[in-house]
Amino acid sequence: MKIAFDTLGCKVNTYETESVWGLFKESGFERVSPKEYADVYIINTCTVTNSAASKSRKAIRRLIKINPEAVIAVMGCYSQLSTDEVFSIDGVDIVIGTKNREHLLPLVNKVLNERQRIKEVTDISRYRVFDEVKVTNFTENTRAFLKIQDGCNNFCTYCIIPYARGPVRSRPKDSVIEEATDLVKNGYHEIVLTGINTGGYGQDLENYSFYDLLNDLKEIKGLKRLRISSIEVNELTDEIINLIANNPIFAKHLHIPLQSGSDEILKQMKRKYNKKQFMKHIDHIRSLIPDIAITTDVIVGFPNETDEMFLEMYDFIEKVAFSELHVFPFSSRSGTKAAKMSGHLNGIIKSYRVNQLLKLNNRLATNFINKSKNKPLSVIFEKSDKQFTYGHSSTYIYLKVLKNETLHNQIVNVLIDKAKYKDTFGKIDTSK
Repeated sequence: MKIAFDTLGCKVNTYETESVWGLFKESGFERVSPKEYADVYIINTCTVTNSAASKSRKAIRRLIKINPEAVIAVMGCYSQLSTDEVFSIDGVDIVIGTKNREHLLPLVNKVLNERQRIKEVTDISRYRVFDEVKVTNFTENTRAFLKIQDGCNNFCTYCIIPYARGPVRSRPKDSVIEEATDLVKNGYHEIVLTGINTGGYGQDLENYSFYDLLNDLKEIKGLKRLRISSIEVNELTDEIINLIANNPIFAKHLHIPLQSGSDEILKQMKRKYNKKQFMKHIDHIRSLIPDIAITTDVIVGFPNETDEMFLEMYDFIEKVAFSELHVFPFSSRSGTKAAKMSGHLNGIIKSYRVNQLLKLNNRLATNFINKSKNKPLSVIFEKSDKQFTYGHSSTYIYLKVLKNETLHNQIVNVLIDKAKYKDTFGKIDTSK
């Protein structure tokens, strides 16, 4: 039978889709594109904003239209929080949430045999144990994601995810190390550690921290590169920074969400730092790892953000000199404290401010790439088109060289020839 997956949202969702595909693959299913006719469609949904929830609904309806007779199963954050809304869509057969992924295969088989609709969503807030579902191969990725924890205890005022994912649940260290070892055996040179609050790993464990895990993972034979998908600034302890600085296996790149460069807005967001504390951490990191790439997330147009607060944020971002920004206009998510705040901004103001930061990002990113000129960059090549082969450096610069498909999944030193954000061209370093 043919099965297709449509995955919305984050790296964790990508990982979880692959874990579910593994169960169906073992049972003899054939995977096809979500644009194709299939007997079963599984939609892994996102609900980080109202817009993401809307996209999830559209994805469900689009797949129902391709084959109205197919089994339609919906999983993920949107179905966890809006179970009845999803179940009310005509054509949906199965709804689970962010748990019970391992049940999907028997549930699909049950629907195929009995054609009865099933709703199996449980209260995520009660769970304290990590759900174990292994992934040792990825359908499209050259770099492997490895989920090490689930849930979040932070409850930032703009974020619904703690309600969709529940409290922090760390994966047992032996399970993480075993899966990482298997991924390396299967030819993956880079592993990206991911989770809902990746740096929160170990908060629920006794005598074992995120640092301990990183220290153990670096010893895996054959692993070439280890990257942290995202980590909060207050979770970056001195021992973690020193570990990254002194071990070549760690990617020289950290994604550290800022969210706002205004102290007043950070306070309203219930972030656990101010600008001064954030900058102190960044300065310390760069004192030990001068060439490190530091990327970030920024939310623009949070309720009550004045022109002065935006300029404060703009100036702070410029001062930090991030290597890349991910800029998001504030999108109200019902169920969060921020949604109930007064002082919501109109879309025109938010769009203007987003565009200002995108221009700044273009300049900052190009500056960082220029600084990397004349230095050999360690690049893993991932894909090719008709002209070029593309990959990411250890410092997360996305670049291209003239097409050479033999470079796929290889780590090669590259020298930058043309430094331009989103259009960086390099040449293979043949000096060694």
